Amino acid sequence: MNIFRLPGAWTIIGKILIPKTYAPDPTAQTRQNDSDHPEERIRALWATMLKAELRTFSQSLRFRKIKPNSWICGSCRQTRAPWQQPPNRRYTTEATPGTKPKTYYVTTPIFYVNAAPHIGHLYTILIADILKRWQVLLGNGDAKLLTGTDEHGMKVFNKLRFKMDWNLRRFAIGIVLAREANASHDHFIRTTDSAHKAAVQFFWENLNHRGYIYEGKHEGWYSVSDETFYPASAVHSTLDPATGRKLMASIETGKEVKFSQETNYHFKLSAFQDRLLEHYRKNPEFIQPKVYMDSIVQNVASGLQDLSISRPVDRLSWGIPVPGDTTQTIYVWLDALVNYITYAGYPFTPGREQESIWPADVHVVGKDITRFHCIYWPAFLMALDLPLPRTILTHAHWTMNHSKMSKSTGNVVNPMFAMARYGVDPMRFYLAMNGGLASDTDYDNSYIVRDYKNILQGGLGNLCSRVMRGKGWNVRESVVKMTDGQGNRRAKDQSEIEHMEFLEKVPGLVSNQMDELNPRRALEEIVKIIDQTNRYVQSTGPWNLAKEAGTDPMAYDLLVGVIYNATESLRIAGILLQPFIPEKAKKLLNMLGVEEDLSKRSYAAAKLKPIESRNYNFAPKLMVDLAHVTTKLTITNPNLKPSRLTPKATDEIHPKLECDGQPDPNASLRTI
Repeated sequence: MNIFRLPGAWTIIGKILIPKTYAPDPTAQTRQNDSDHPEERIRALWATMLKAELRTFSQSLRFRKIKPNSWICGSCRQTRAPWQQPPNRRYTTEATPGTKPKTYYVTTPIFYVNAAPHIGHLYTILIADILKRWQVLLGNGDAKLLTGTDEHGMKVFNKLRFKMDWNLRRFAIGIVLAREANASHDHFIRTTDSAHKAAVQFFWENLNHRGYIYEGKHEGWYSVSDETFYPASAVHSTLDPATGRKLMASIETGKEVKFSQETNYHFKLSAFQDRLLEHYRKNPEFIQPKVYMDSIVQNVASGLQDLSISRPVDRLSWGIPVPGDTTQTIYVWLDALVNYITYAGYPFTPGREQESIWPADVHVVGKDITRFHCIYWPAFLMALDLPLPRTILTHAHWTMNHSKMSKSTGNVVNPMFAMARYGVDPMRFYLAMNGGLASDTDYDNSYIVRDYKNILQGGLGNLCSRVMRGKGWNVRESVVKMTDGQGNRRAKDQSEIEHMEFLEKVPGLVSNQMDELNPRRALEEIVKIIDQTNRYVQSTGPWNLAKEAGTDPMAYDLLVGVIYNATESLRIAGILLQPFIPEKAKKLLNMLGVEEDLSKRSYAAAKLKPIESRNYNFAPKLMVDLAHVTTKLTITNPNLKPSRLTPKATDEIHPKLECDGQPDPNASLRTI
């Protein structure tokens, strides 16, 4: 008998020959590269040998049929050798009593690299980024945002067959999109990462050990584009709009399907029908908006079929191999969904699961992938007794001329070009202000210019120009007068009282909308600050008060109050706008002299307080002197190639900054 083939033999040898942990002498100097140390090289060599032996042993016993590590004794499992430790652990929070709460964790889907990013990708990233930035505004500075690319699957493989460097270019474009959109993501994950591959295989092995995976024949209508099988009831005969060719297509997505028969592995999805329905019932906010929850509940209640979760290698070799079976490749959607827990540190150390950032607080997804995130993903997690994500926020699509965007019709919007043409913050503002969650939104370049001119330039920019550039008053003087302890004893008129009451309510209204995961409604509440303050300034007429302030003390008090209150309104708006248009909001707050201290720019600082407690909201010495500022704004980049989606409004904007406080239709937010 070969004792080296006995279960646990190599584990025991490894425990004897390899130190369980490597602890360098604390008195020694820190080495620049531990991998060059002899002990590290020995450990690495033995780890490689052990892995090779274990692979041979597992294949001989059809290892996929038994629990991973089940042949290692309990005591050995409690003290795993270094090579058994899960990769890339990230313990970002402590969840034990008396410590800080779990880190807020928001994700986007990982995007396919089979085509260039489109406006929908940008919108998804934007929503997730706004949610993450809002948490930072609330004081949750360790909030995490994950995005990335899915580089496996049939669609990617079909592209790779013709151009081997293609996926690398698309991966690079995915990173650039997130960075160009000024997304505050903490990690960009790829399904080709070694840590992710290890997590997926461990996930598979645990599903298999628990008896939720079986091998069998599968037949159905397969969509390469959707990477999934459809039952006969979910497909229909139609015509290709581009060629007129008759084909079978998915009723749900409209993508072409072809009938396929093959032997692969299945997940017992049908076993989770009742548990899923119970979870939906007990957690009505699990899927938002409600219209998508209703659709998913109806889908699950109508019955679930077991899910094919692998593909034969002869049809798809580009992916993660099934553990112990080199003839099968893991289904791309199972592979992709695991990315959310890969970043959270999966496989989790037994007894320390609560130290992970999992579960996710919000998955942000498009409405076309709700089935994968709202049915398959929860079922996978239930099978392993892992916590489910708290909320799956679903958004609708962007259309062009009320038709679905399609490469064949040439109406796909390039988000990179749009941001280069109009600017990052104007694009962020337009998408956040107009994008839909429950219903589709029609994209129009002219609306970007419209919102910029009407709200950012004509509203916020004009208000800032009127207040900060007024010839008849001094903003610094107004701030000092109002924060010297005498402000509450000055005369107030009814318009000021009403305006202050309005400002007291707005931050709470914005917070309520963000709690309900509705950035669009939150932004609408912030825009009301701009509109209301413009009306307030217009009705009080500081330019008229300035003429009387030299001889009338009451007029002077009213003037000082109007200017300070308008400046305070800009400060509150600037703080609340940070998650939406971070660069413009930062410039606005800098202009107002708000210190670059999180405590001065947080949500708590946006709440209106009695004047005496606002002494440090502004720092007059930091205020920007606009006395000699001139600028010219050109939205269009002359170096860009002409677009067939040209805007319908004038691109050139020449702001006139010199003003006496009267409305200036040409004032621009670009001045801040």
